[in-house]
Amino acid sequence: MRKDKYFYNTQTLRYERIQKSWHNQLLRIFGFLCAALVFAFVIVVFSFKYIESPTEKRQKRELEEIALVVERIQKQNDRNELILSELQDRDDNIYRVIFEAEPLPSSVRRVGVGGNDKYKDLANLSNADLMVGTQKQLDEIQRKIYVQSKSYDNIVELLENREEYNASRPAIQPISNKELGRVASGFGMRIHPIYKTKKMHWGMDFTAPTGTDVYATGKGKIERIQKLQKGYGYNVKIDHGFGMKTLYAHLSEINVKKGQVVNRGDIIGLVGSTGTSTAPHLHYEVIKTEMTKGKLVEKRVNPVYYYYNDLSPKEYERMIELSATASQSFD
Repeated sequence: MRKDKYFYNTQTLRYERIQKSWHNQLLRIFGFLCAALVFAFVIVVFSFKYIESPTEKRQKRELEEIALVVERIQKQNDRNELILSELQDRDDNIYRVIFEAEPLPSSVRRVGVGGNDKYKDLANLSNADLMVGTQKQLDEIQRKIYVQSKSYDNIVELLENREEYNASRPAIQPISNKELGRVASGFGMRIHPIYKTKKMHWGMDFTAPTGTDVYATGKGKIERIQKLQKGYGYNVKIDHGFGMKTLYAHLSEINVKKGQVVNRGDIIGLVGSTGTSTAPHLHYEVIKTEMTKGKLVEKRVNPVYYYYNDLSPKEYERMIELSATASQSFD
């Protein structure tokens, strides 16, 4: 029912109805519409912010499920990392020790798999950090598996060549020394016989009369023959393969030629005192090729660890003791 408004007219002394102009009516309608729009806007904002739609509920549930799956993948990746670490440890400290192969350098195991550009397609996802971190972890595991498989390929190759390896590696003393009485100086810091100062002695000295037979300590090919007036004097270097070489110095005679293949126990020369030497003896070195900072480098190692074929455990201990206590070298 329409409600009219009246006012008291003092001139006519009567109540008269208020006549509303169309302008006022339009303003009233406009105000009502504005209020309605503001109220509707508030309702919509509140609904979007605090009330989830069925679609939003479904999407939220899907995201939670994805996060749960990714979390399970990460836990599985952590377990895989532990398994790979155990495999790497066995590889370096058991399998490679058995074959006297160098452990894989840590630089090889740490080689990366690409920069951040590889994951740019995941950067715009709502859970980008979670997805990128998981993908990086997966890539890291795949890389480690690849490196480890290549390492095992190398171990298999060593196993297949085991017979050749056993025949080639240095494994006996280079001169007849059954009583171990010919060890004059071992590997390490020794007093130089001429300069009387401490100097690194890179091999072992065996005293013996001039003309004593010198034997190849393993199968190999004669890599180098030198006849020097100083230093090593007459010397022979044998490449045994598998990253191992041996050097025989201060010889009086050389009985082999460059490129000749010799077997363990073959006579390659005779003891002498050529080059920088104070008495007849054989200077013997073992050289191993190792990976250092990504490069293959020849390093001289202590020969005392390569006499196990012709020494009993007791004799071996005695040999180590003798080589460690000698105080002056002969060259």
